[in-house]
Amino acid sequence: MRKPAVLVLLATAMVHAQWKTPWAYNGPTGPEHWGDLDPEYAACKGRAQSPVDIRATVKENLPLLAFQYKSAPLKYLINNGKTIRVNYHDASGGDLFALGVRYHLTQFHFHRPAEDLVNGKQYEMVAHLMHESDDKKAAGVAVLIRAGHANETVRKLWDHMSPAEGPEREIPGVEVTAAGLLPPEFAYYTYRGSLSAPPCTEDVVWFVLKTPIELSRQQIAAFAKLYPDDIRPVQPLNGRIIRESK
Repeated sequence: MRKPAVLVLLATAMVHAQWKTPWAYNGPTGPEHWGDLDPEYAACKGRAQSPVDIRATVKENLPLLAFQYKSAPLKYLINNGKTIRVNYHDASGGDLFALGVRYHLTQFHFHRPAEDLVNGKQYEMVAHLMHESDDKKAAGVAVLIRAGHANETVRKLWDHMSPAEGPEREIPGVEVTAAGLLPPEFAYYTYRGSLSAPPCTEDVVWFVLKTPIELSRQQIAAFAKLYPDDIRPVQPLNGRIIRESK
């Protein structure tokens, strides 16, 4: 049965609603041009941008990160044309407590290879877990990924991810928790940065976990088939301090 034209238009609108102005990871709308594509992307030319190369750090007795993630139905899985992403339109994903602030998990997604470097080393992938506090402050947790054992949470996502850009999809009978993307230890680097894609909004506090997780070579290859290089190049620190938990 053919879908009514209005439903096709609505589905297309859902896919593209996140970005009014198209952008890409290469070519004439690539990272070096983002700040000129749309006035709303002007922050992409800012001085506190992400990702960065984590080299010189200041070690401090920083508070522990506390993750209180929940298992929830997989209601909003999307291939948005840039990555595979899971959205939470309510508080069902759980919370992060960091540096005295409570943040709600709003979405998580993946990049290949990793965006932030550690002493020049680039991991094979990274998971970005994005959060927002009640007063709209943003926090990102970067979980570095290397090849090794298969990850069960990722298996559930990859089993149902769309091979083409499309709207959010509910996957009946499947539950996931972002806790399945966390390593056993939460030591971290932290710095003030930005969203690593347009609109590149600044004043995002980033927590880059030191301990990586593993995905199998097959899981990494499955993502790479869709998105072989969905990363922004590292950005200058411009005097920013990167703190490291002891």
